Amino acid sequence: MVMFMFLVVALVVVVAAVTLAVVGGGESGALPEAAPERFADPLPPDRPVDRTDVEALRFPVTVRGYRMAEVDDALGRLGAELAERDARIGELESALAGARAHAGPPVGLVKHTVEDAAPREDRP
Repeated sequence: MVMFMFLVVALVVVVAAVTLAVVGGGESGALPEAAPERFADPLPPDRPVDRTDVEALRFPVTVRGYRMAEVDDALGRLGAELAERDARIGELESALAGARAHAGPPVGLVKHTVEDAAPREDRP
């Protein structure tokens, strides 16, 4: 009988605590609606993206993973910058090849042989 009375008193205490928590839960009542987490694009708009920018890129997690539009936007931006850099590298490499073709071999890199240095008897 003592154990039954202890369980009844414990149950009353728990019910009272839960009731006080729900009823007197603050002046505002229910919790305010949390603002959805939005992607703040950390990719710099005023300069090219570098490795640290890509390493710092983090997407907010949603119920089913990531927001596809935000990931697509970031990947589109990175793809465009990589294409722009590849085009610029191609331009610079072709300009360098053209400059080398017009200049000929560098003066310091002309290879002389022993035969060129020795006087020949058949030369006038």
